[in-house]
Amino acid sequence: MGASALQIFGIRHHGPGSARSLRRALEELQPDCVLVEGPSDAGAVLEWMLHEQMKPPVALLGYVPDAPRQAAYYPFAHFSPEWQALRYGLERKITLRFMDLPFAVQLAMDEEKRREEAAAKAAEAIKAKAAPAGEEACATEAMEKKSEPHPRHDPLLWLAEAAGYSDSERWWEHMVEERRQSSELFGAIREALTALRKELPPLEDAKERRREEAREACMRTVIREAQKEGFKRIAVVCGAWHAPELDPQGHPAADDAARLKGLPSTKVKTTWIPWTYGRLSASSGYGAGVASPGWYEHLWLHEDRIAEHWLTRVARLLRGEDLEASSAQTIEAVRLAEALASLRGRPLPGLPEMNEAVQAIFCLGSDLPLRLIHDKLIVGEVLGAVPESTPIVPLQQDLEREQKRLRLPPQASQESVEFDLRKESDLDRSRLLHRLNLLGVPWGETQRARGKGTFKEGWRLQWKPEFAVALIDAARWGNTVREASSARAIDGATTAADLPSLTRLLERVFLCDLPEAAERLMVRLQAVSAVAADVSHLMDALPPLADVLRYGNVRQTDAQMVAGVVDGLVARTCVGLPVACGSLNDEAAAEMFGRIERTHAAITLLEQDNLRTLWKDVLKRLADLPNLHGLIAGRAVRLLFDAAALPAEEAARRLSLALSVTADPAPGAAWIDGFLRGSGQILIHDERLLQVLDAWVAGLPPDAFVRVLPLLRRTFSTFPAPERRNMGERLKRGTPPGQKPGHVPEPDREAFDAARAEAVLPLVRLLLGLGAP
Repeated sequence: MGASALQIFGIRHHGPGSARSLRRALEELQPDCVLVEGPSDAGAVLEWMLHEQMKPPVALLGYVPDAPRQAAYYPFAHFSPEWQALRYGLERKITLRFMDLPFAVQLAMDEEKRREEAAAKAAEAIKAKAAPAGEEACATEAMEKKSEPHPRHDPLLWLAEAAGYSDSERWWEHMVEERRQSSELFGAIREALTALRKELPPLEDAKERRREEAREACMRTVIREAQKEGFKRIAVVCGAWHAPELDPQGHPAADDAARLKGLPSTKVKTTWIPWTYGRLSASSGYGAGVASPGWYEHLWLHEDRIAEHWLTRVARLLRGEDLEASSAQTIEAVRLAEALASLRGRPLPGLPEMNEAVQAIFCLGSDLPLRLIHDKLIVGEVLGAVPESTPIVPLQQDLEREQKRLRLPPQASQESVEFDLRKESDLDRSRLLHRLNLLGVPWGETQRARGKGTFKEGWRLQWKPEFAVALIDAARWGNTVREASSARAIDGATTAADLPSLTRLLERVFLCDLPEAAERLMVRLQAVSAVAADVSHLMDALPPLADVLRYGNVRQTDAQMVAGVVDGLVARTCVGLPVACGSLNDEAAAEMFGRIERTHAAITLLEQDNLRTLWKDVLKRLADLPNLHGLIAGRAVRLLFDAAALPAEEAARRLSLALSVTADPAPGAAWIDGFLRGSGQILIHDERLLQVLDAWVAGLPPDAFVRVLPLLRRTFSTFPAPERRNMGERLKRGTPPGQKPGHVPEPDREAFDAARAEAVLPLVRLLLGLGAP
């Protein structure tokens, strides 16, 4: 048997120039065996690469079935050299194998490392607490020094700096990706990396060093096996860093076997998932990522006239955003980019030359449009696709069916949509997104919709590749989105720690339209609320239930089952609130202030007279309590005043009393803060409130005014400057002659036509989504 010809191709992950050069080299070599850097236990899913529905960017996913969050990804794009090597082998039906450590070993090593790091971090925290200040500073300095990147994490930077570049990616792009003649490319890369590996120090971290040695030992072992099988021309495709160490000659097989012995392992499953260029970029945290995947795709698709094609795309993008980008500007930008490349001694304009030309010609020196170009073109908003028959969990299959049924395709770019909940299709889309959020798959995030109708719901949508792992994790709850979200909610009802947690979960369940889970939640809610004694918990539980009652009819759900619970919560809150507000410090008063605000908003939203009466009564009790924290007392008076339950004269009297010169300034400051917080607009639009404050200030003696001025300035400083200016202008106009400061004019009741006002009420109800009266 003759000796095998071994050809090692060191490449840059996701490099279009490397991919093009590799493809040509493989055509010349005509190998009968191709070995590619990748998990050696993932060979079973390679056949899907030739499927017509497989559209990169995609990623090879390996995960632990019992713990899907333990996962690893191997992303590929059209311009990835590994993708081209794999496609070459599959198209010619030659032997094709991955040769790196299996997913089973990599994931087990990752989990082992996570546990060790968590234990070490906990030990360091304990040690830091016990150490004196000087030793603690030394420990912090040591940790910062340890966190500095090792030269091996970016070895090409050394070659780039030697060539006069500050960026290793730009050096590689100019020296490799833009190269037209590639016959000697891979030999030169291997020679340079061989010299570099001899100069660089070894990894300091023993675990990282062991892992790198195990990876290269595994790859050499696979190469030896291929040689023993008698293949004549073996092509090895690996990262350029590993190329000098993969020739089995000079590395005894026994040593490699010793390096691989005793490595941890776990059970894994493998499949393909869609990927995005955003997740392929280095800025996403991907270690082998590139800074400009969209630009690299352009280099892959356009071997000639690169500048013309790229700047035409830039002009088309800018015109789509209503920015000026004429044909003349495009021609001028191409000329400028080529001139810059010539001045810098480069054969072709690179991305820096393109960006400088765009900024000078299209953007007139501004860098704002460049951000748009970076997101849309340089990185790119591309989401790949995998065949429908790819092995996936039943839950993901159901989601894909729902996406097609509802015409809601996943997209890598961020998109804002609005749903009209009166339409069945939009209501189903809303339910799907809420159910996915409940399962921990946040495809959509709610946002404020335009208009004030309760039937409008705004969403911000963006699909991320990691949602595939979240779906695998959520598959333990059921095989459909509805079934899984219902089971997840029922489990949450069982494990919820307190009443607010239950009501928040119940609100989400109603948004998801899960009646089975709602019934189970109601049983638990009634049991917990019956024995709940903490007023703060009762108040925190009320707003979600108020939303359920208020908007249930809009979403076509039966929300009346919670009405009895709401009545009980409001009644018990009103009984216990005065006691709960006693003896509060500043921090506790601030928390209670927020709860009172949210409870007031919830009761107002419910529009039930009996609950409003109970709430007004307890606010009056709070306002009359002696020694109550000023923040709470002031807010109680303000809420009563807004509800027309307190005359303007009484509000002025209480305000004057709270800010009396005989009172302690601190409680007075808290009282006026509670009374005025967030009311800048109200002071502008409510003449009564503005005149009450004006009359009080106008009636202060000079020495008292000087004393309370800092308190007033602190409160009014929370209002935006335009609001303060508007108030000043209104007060500057003064009080009309013959009218006392603080006088509130009576409305002209004779000029008010009640019949005409009532005639428009049915239409107003329809506009607000309240239905016919």
